[in-house]
Amino acid sequence: MTDWTAGYVADIGYTFGYYLELNPLHARLAFLNAGLVPPESGHHCELGFGQGMSANIHAAASGSTWHATDFNPAQASFAQAVARASGANAHLTDEAFADFCTRADLPDFDSIGLHGIWSWINDENRAVIVDFIRRKLKVGGVVYISYNTQPGWAAMAPMRDLLTEHSEVMGIAGRGIVSRIDGALDFADKLMATNPGYLKANPMVTERLKGMKAHNRNYLAHEYFNRDWLPMPFSKMAQWLAPAKVGFACSAHYLDHVDAVNLSPEQQALLNETPDALFRQTVRDFMVNQQFRKDFWVKGGRKLSLLAQAEALRAHPVILVQHRPDVALKVTGALGEATLQEAVYTPILDALANHQPKTLGQLELQLKDKGITFGQLTQAVVILTGAGSLASVQDPALIPKAKTHTDKLNAHLMDRARGSADINYLASPVTGGGVAVNRFQQLFLLALNQGKKQPAEWAQLAWQILAAQGQKIVKEGKTVETAEDNLSELGVQANAFAHKQLPILRALQIA
Repeated sequence: MTDWTAGYVADIGYTFGYYLELNPLHARLAFLNAGLVPPESGHHCELGFGQGMSANIHAAASGSTWHATDFNPAQASFAQAVARASGANAHLTDEAFADFCTRADLPDFDSIGLHGIWSWINDENRAVIVDFIRRKLKVGGVVYISYNTQPGWAAMAPMRDLLTEHSEVMGIAGRGIVSRIDGALDFADKLMATNPGYLKANPMVTERLKGMKAHNRNYLAHEYFNRDWLPMPFSKMAQWLAPAKVGFACSAHYLDHVDAVNLSPEQQALLNETPDALFRQTVRDFMVNQQFRKDFWVKGGRKLSLLAQAEALRAHPVILVQHRPDVALKVTGALGEATLQEAVYTPILDALANHQPKTLGQLELQLKDKGITFGQLTQAVVILTGAGSLASVQDPALIPKAKTHTDKLNAHLMDRARGSADINYLASPVTGGGVAVNRFQQLFLLALNQGKKQPAEWAQLAWQILAAQGQKIVKEGKTVETAEDNLSELGVQANAFAHKQLPILRALQIA
């Protein structure tokens, strides 16, 4: 019998995550900050879409065309149903990479994205993907790849091998992957309690195991328990992609662009003395003990002149997507927590506090009396975007078209939230991507769409939905027992939602 899973975990579904790095607009600011010509938008591809939330949200919110595949038919079926609900231009299949990547009917792509795929497939599939990129990525097109890397996995890799071996040889047949995961983690605890030499040499493994035990088992199954699992050094990734004629552009993780929060002065000095751009990435990975990379690669990357870069940055619009008083002037980089300069960041955040889009050029003019240079403004926007406080805004001409699809998609997701808390994102035609909106907040929006105007009414509807299914709120790890207390807690959340999140969701044209 043919094993269609090719060693990949298929008896438990992937999580319903959303990955903003797959949003084509996300590459724009990263490229501009790196001094590169940004990619175009039109036709996009995702290989291995999981439950399809990113592909569906981006197809609806950007108005662009998406082709994508995931070999798991149950996940593809769910993703296709979501695509039908939105009516967006999303073509989603359950084909294996070898079949999808050799199709003759696919267009050339402006971007090809792989999130959580590269490290968990075999070399045969990697070769298929590289050839696909070579043939189907447009000149100037972008590849986004995230992958486990070295040296951050050096200590944990043997433990991963132990866990998967226990799952295979000691797990009880017929009990399912979750049972085997729990059994493997329990065994690891027993092994660590014997104080093995491995633990003495790698003390950080204890914390990593503790973190694993707190994770969703669906995530752990796909992260750790596939047959193929290979953390790859950056240099090896560059070698793999070379035949596709793509070169490293920049990190898709915005905070990686800011050396001050990641590298000591001595480390920065050593990197500046390293002339080879690719070797610098390898050295940097050792400096920060990199475990997971999110990278943009480009076919035919072109440098911008300083004038063209400045003009493009000044034309770039952003929007505040966090409640202004809740924005902390702190970020966490490889060096730990860093405090942001209040004299720079406070005026910028205040200028964006009404949640209306502004270009960097408009911000520069508005802040001209604050002593903030354009370089400081640009770095602040990159950091605040990386921290999730700001988001880039797409071409206003695209927003009305996208909104017809995001309205349908969001209505479908909010209706689904009546019975499930799996999906915690809605689509914004303003940002061309997803926005975090939890289940209760989706139910409040559902009530608002039904004409209920007061937070107390939203809370009442949410409680009716929960109570009808025998569900109760869990607060700080404890179940709220009485109907009165559940309704009271929902009322508190509804009032906070009305004050904090609702104005933002209206600005993002979600509410």
